[in-house]
Amino acid sequence: MFKGDNVANATAAIIANPNGTGLGPFKFGKTVVFDDPMTTDNHFHSPVARAQGYYFYDMKTTFNAWFAYSLVFNSTEYKGTLNIMGVDMMDELTRDLSVVGGTGDFFMTRGIATFKTDEVEGANYFRVQMDIKLYECY
Repeated sequence: MFKGDNVANATAAIIANPNGTGLGPFKFGKTVVFDDPMTTDNHFHSPVARAQGYYFYDMKTTFNAWFAYSLVFNSTEYKGTLNIMGVDMMDELTRDLSVVGGTGDFFMTRGIATFKTDEVEGANYFRVQMDIKLYECY
């Protein structure tokens, strides 16, 4: 699945931003809430879910963010949510976040969401590829 965060089309909004740019060169303290389309390819033509939640930059020495969000599914194939949280160490090629629960078709789910940055265009746009592996689902 692919998640795109694009400030220009208002799928994300800054809700806290110390000093207007964050504290220091790595945006420490900047907090963003988002509602982004999720697709199975990187073209964003047919969303299969929405990623709804927030992240904040939590290191002063490098770009690093802590995420908490839900993937909200409402289709003929899946209904419910997957809840994902954890640290996105942006300097790493791949990063693992925890799938900590879910609802509907994903009731009580556990697993791992592996992030890989697919594209970055300056400070206002990035796209992340997520490979989600579920280990428990009732």
